Amino acid sequence: MNADKVLDAKGLACPMPIVKTRKAIKEIETGQILEVQTTDKGAKSDLTAWAKSTGHELMDSNEENDVFTFWIKKG
Repeated sequence: MNADKVLDAKGLACPMPIVKTRKAIKEIETGQILEVQTTDKGAKSDLTAWAKSTGHELMDSNEENDVFTFWIKKG
């Protein structure tokens, strides 16, 4: 999936991936996609809940080599 911005949050523990995601999503336009890469295992539930509560859409996610990648469309 093509992203308009990529956030590398690997190595950061909760709540930093969410804090960094919130900052990065403010830097893109509505309808653009933010790709978030993290190694925090709690990020799947955290980012899913955060996207829903803030009006953004979690488009897709995957896990590969202990790195979780999320694509969030700005609402």
